[in-house]
Amino acid sequence: MRSIWRTLDRTTVAAVAAACFAVGLFGVSYGASTIAAGFPMWMPIVMAVTVLAGGSELLFFGIVAAGGSPLAAVVAGLLLNARHLPYGLSAPEVFGSGWKRVLGIHVLNDESVAFAAAPGNQERKRAAYWACGIGVALCWPLGATLGAALGSLVPDTSALGLDAVFPVILLALILPALRDRATLWPVLVGAGLAVVVAPYVPAGLPVLIALGGLVFALRPPAPAVEPVPVEAVQA
Repeated sequence: MRSIWRTLDRTTVAAVAAACFAVGLFGVSYGASTIAAGFPMWMPIVMAVTVLAGGSELLFFGIVAAGGSPLAAVVAGLLLNARHLPYGLSAPEVFGSGWKRVLGIHVLNDESVAFAAAPGNQERKRAAYWACGIGVALCWPLGATLGAALGSLVPDTSALGLDAVFPVILLALILPALRDRATLWPVLVGAGLAVVVAPYVPAGLPVLIALGGLVFALRPPAPAVEPVPVEAVQA
């Protein structure tokens, strides 16, 4: 861990801390809303530690609370987590090898991937990925535990606006990457697709449909036009 923090500059450390803090706040909302829905206190805590995927956990509890089958809730959660497949393919070098790779894959999430995809050298990307991944793996269960404990006192946590902290922090992380036009177009297309289909598909699917924007990222770059030598023009 010391080598990780020595590699990162203060700006990155502050960004990692902000992301983890936002995840912790979101975890409080998650734990409290789960208890308010009638689930036992241990369920969101165990899920937060073992699954470590906020969207899938919320979708699971939401489906079950609405009377859906637990099997259908698991399938829906797996479908939502399918976005981790392209995540893993986009930055396999940050995971390490052996037991580190197993742990590295477990702490893969939206925030840690955002740091791994940020500009910088490979050593900085790896350090930022692990710092954020481990931070989220600690803050998410802690937030869920605190939320579950406070669930009976604050049943409607959405009134506090905690849900908005998470997407705002994530947006701040990806904004620098949008300066690159090759990245901007796939993001805009994917976001547009998600907004269009959101009213018509179940929660979680718009995120997967947004991956259609990657088609624009796969287009081969236009061939560079080499300047004609002056000698050839004069000839």
